[in-house]
Amino acid sequence: MGASTRTMGAAYRRYVTGLAAVFVVVWAALAIHPLDRSAWVLENALVIGFFAGLVVSWRYFRFSRLSYTLIFVFLCLHAIGAHYTYAKVPYDAWWQALTGRSFNSLWGWERNNFDRIVHFSYGLLLAYPIREVFLRVADAKGFWGYFLPLDFTLSTSALFELFEWAAAEIFGGDLGVAYLGTQGDIWDAHKDMTLAASGAVLAMLATAAVNRWLQRDFSREWAESLRVKDPRPYGEDEIARMLRSVQVQAGAGLPGRHDPR
Repeated sequence: MGASTRTMGAAYRRYVTGLAAVFVVVWAALAIHPLDRSAWVLENALVIGFFAGLVVSWRYFRFSRLSYTLIFVFLCLHAIGAHYTYAKVPYDAWWQALTGRSFNSLWGWERNNFDRIVHFSYGLLLAYPIREVFLRVADAKGFWGYFLPLDFTLSTSALFELFEWAAAEIFGGDLGVAYLGTQGDIWDAHKDMTLAASGAVLAMLATAAVNRWLQRDFSREWAESLRVKDPRPYGEDEIARMLRSVQVQAGAGLPGRHDPR
């Protein structure tokens, strides 16, 4: 390993550990006297698990600095929402103190939309890190390198809405209402998922635009990713092929290996 490579590695580690340290400080500061301690605990249950997963995965999988930065911004937004509860984040009061005008009035909003902003940010900020995983672990290429992050974002957004509903049902009362943060909107979950998907679409469109500009074989890679690699049908035909393979291997005294599809 050359000196320049070691220097880049050290700079990378300093940047990522610096981000982690800043987040821990921000998170700890916002953990002091939250508006609703019980809601704060619920909001942070997944965050603690996610952050621990990032720390554990450091040895095996390291994101780019861009991805870690996007994750950092999202986690900071979530920490703010957890401190105040999402329905009561005083962003409008902050904006008025700064500009003398209501932020909600600029957009014609009648509710506290901080939760909607964070759901949109979930797709916008995390779709690219998710894309890194699909590219580097699943070897996704072309179309699938853009579609799968969108699909994952929408599916996990739906799972989170189910998690919220289950938690609200289990805990009930004011805690359940504070955690859900629907503010009386019966379509809140649908809008949240739509915003997350919209953010992911924008992130992937921007990524595709950059790649199309820089990548000479962009169109060829897309075409290749959509080409049928194996014309044979699977399902019952594949089961029949595997059974024949097992019989042949058994007859030859060879250990069988199965690859069900």
